[in-house]
Amino acid sequence: MDYAEIVETEGHLVDSQILAKIMDRVIECGAVYEVLDFRLGRTNDEFSKLKLRVQASSREVLQKTLEELVELGCYQARITDARLKPAPMDCVVPEDFYSTTNHRTFVRLDGSWIEAGKQRMDAVLIVKDNEVECRKLRDVRQGEMVVCGLQGIRIQQEYKERDRLGFAFMANEISSERRAETAVRKVAEIIRQTKAEGGRIVFVAGPVVIHTGGTAAFCEIIRKGYVDALLAGNAIAVHDIEHTLFGTSLGVDLDRGIPIEEGHKNHMRAINTVNRYGSIKGAVDAGIIRSGVMYECVKNNVPFVLAGSIRDDGPLPDTEMDLIKAQGSYATLLEDAKMVICLSSMLHSIGVGNMLPSWVRMVCVDINPAVVTKLSDRGSQQTVGVVTDVGTFLNLLSQHLWKE
Repeated sequence: MDYAEIVETEGHLVDSQILAKIMDRVIECGAVYEVLDFRLGRTNDEFSKLKLRVQASSREVLQKTLEELVELGCYQARITDARLKPAPMDCVVPEDFYSTTNHRTFVRLDGSWIEAGKQRMDAVLIVKDNEVECRKLRDVRQGEMVVCGLQGIRIQQEYKERDRLGFAFMANEISSERRAETAVRKVAEIIRQTKAEGGRIVFVAGPVVIHTGGTAAFCEIIRKGYVDALLAGNAIAVHDIEHTLFGTSLGVDLDRGIPIEEGHKNHMRAINTVNRYGSIKGAVDAGIIRSGVMYECVKNNVPFVLAGSIRDDGPLPDTEMDLIKAQGSYATLLEDAKMVICLSSMLHSIGVGNMLPSWVRMVCVDINPAVVTKLSDRGSQQTVGVVTDVGTFLNLLSQHLWKE
């Protein structure tokens, strides 16, 4: 006996190669498909529409196939409301809970499609007062109503862009052979457009910004108002302050490129200095820290979060060592962000990518193409990559941003 279900979807299915992915996914799952109807969109604003009959030899294969297709934006033509079940305990949900992607998600309640708020991947959907919200598992409370199964779930994927300054100019083309200057020029155009539209831009930065000589350019970008928040770890702040106070980063004189005597302890001396004044802002206000990335953040009222890790020296008093609190602070500064630029910080970039909905523009800069690939592979498929030295990127970006 065969099992079958009819699914539908709409969007820029051909441009974004979603149509091919849907058909490939059905075959990969061991099922077969029959196209019942397909209407091709004829303009930039007109969506294509697809109706597909999916058939499998067992209920399990069909269910698995449908789960895969939901993530590609398909929904069952036999429309029903979503199934809701109460959470049995704090931090525990029913076994058949729906796990979110980072794509815009709608839940059918009382015959209407309700968009989920606080969209992010790896969350559950909580329904309260006819509203839907993405919630981390640790934040679920006993008795809250959880969306379960696949019925009444609809995902709207982000489609390949046609008219947004070519933001997809690097999509699926992560390569160190592309001219960095061309990529940076396009990123600068998107940054200027985002700010002109009143959008917030968040930077995620690793200590390589300091090591590669990107400090001056990054400081200029902050002063010009292109940085609305900085998300980072303990290390960038430590080495930025070390550079400000002693002219070194990891004990290396950045002007001469050579280690200096006893330079290995300069980062600890930097931490000790900040500890004396209670915080980075305290040291800035006292006139001890007079330049650098953290100085510019304080002086220009740019909020920052330093998330700690097990390998941190010190850490600085500003560094949040409670991981859950750090994640929460990151999420707060990412609210309403229109663009995120990640500068050579793999773990922080992946963490931020997991928090973002798929419609937020994301640029990842790293000398290692594997970092950009890993971020995309983990679900942040809206990420485009610039494979280059971060210091080079920042210096070029600074130059292009001043070219009106």
